[in-house]
Amino acid sequence: MLKDKLLDYVKYDTGSREDSNTFPSTPGQWDLARHLCEQLKELGLENVVLDEYCYVYGYLPGDPNYLTIGFNAHMDTSEQASSVNVNPRMIENYDGKDIVLSDTVTTTIERFPNLKDYVGKNLMVTDGNTLLGADDKAGIAVIMEVLETLVNHPEIKHGPVWVCFSPDEEIGMGTAHFNYDLFKVDFAYTLDGDKPENVEYENFNAASAVVRINGISVHPGSAKDKMVNALQVAHEFHGMMDPDAVPEKTEGYEGFNLLLGMTGEVGSAKMQYIIRNHDLDLLNKQKHDFEIIRDRLNEKYGYEVVQVELKDSYRNMKEKFIGHEEPIDLVKEAMKEVGLTFHAVAIRGGTDGASLTWNGILCPNIGTGGQNFHGVHEFWCEQDGEKMVELVLKLLELAKK
Repeated sequence: MLKDKLLDYVKYDTGSREDSNTFPSTPGQWDLARHLCEQLKELGLENVVLDEYCYVYGYLPGDPNYLTIGFNAHMDTSEQASSVNVNPRMIENYDGKDIVLSDTVTTTIERFPNLKDYVGKNLMVTDGNTLLGADDKAGIAVIMEVLETLVNHPEIKHGPVWVCFSPDEEIGMGTAHFNYDLFKVDFAYTLDGDKPENVEYENFNAASAVVRINGISVHPGSAKDKMVNALQVAHEFHGMMDPDAVPEKTEGYEGFNLLLGMTGEVGSAKMQYIIRNHDLDLLNKQKHDFEIIRDRLNEKYGYEVVQVELKDSYRNMKEKFIGHEEPIDLVKEAMKEVGLTFHAVAIRGGTDGASLTWNGILCPNIGTGGQNFHGVHEFWCEQDGEKMVELVLKLLELAKK
């Protein structure tokens, strides 16, 4: 059963880490990868590979008169909440009230009004101590359930299918070592979204910034006109940013800068930011703001007190679909067949699908049934997950050349 697959996968500690020097960034991802590799072999897939970079591939042969379609989901989970000892539970026939996760943590209707959409449905929730991991283990579970259904029901028509389970998506490295020579498809889909009716083929342009502050540490008793407190300069730098361009004050197509973390002491400090905007010109302006603030502070203090390292992460995939809408049209048709209303959503984030699209594999993002990702209030809807299995099966059935 789909639910049992997800309950199995979320028990693996696969939280990725931005500060790691290895690939993948954490060893737990190898554990889940080996488990998935064995499951693909047990299903009888061909070309099952667990490569040296922790990518898991598998191939299910199909009717050559159908398109070859790929499916991708990522194994890692966000480092924004713990993934150690995930202890999920099911709420059958949810009553529409606040959900008490623990003695100290409650998912309230007031803060999470999306709960109103799930009255009468079955929800998998956390115990308030960790994230759930539906992002993106629910995507993995849907793909595995689809494969199992196809293997056990050879009467279902479909073309060749490639699957890939990838590491380190949450830290922007999910396609860093993707094997394009192996994954030969007409197009693909990432299963890394939320509701079954939502399809995402427009995402943020993304960049990151590392801001290093080079302070001057002097004994506080004789520090006058000598000390430059790196922590104070860090606060000064952040205070010069646009206070409204932050996630908690933006929505839709509005971009933001997010301070992910700050560490330091008097002598040195470091701040890490992510920078997001659907409009590439506006993203470049946001990046330039970091350089303007750097230059102003360096002029003020009379030396290179601030250093800024900017790095582009991924691009908006929307422009790649102009004139090439076949994967979008196919999922639209499949949705009609299974009783869903197609809803295009601009992602306030990104998926591996954006990088795959820019590297030649058109790859919209579709749902998993999960909600409230990256925190202890994450949950997954069983009925939505089952609808995704139905949708993917129908999509494959309709994918004739």
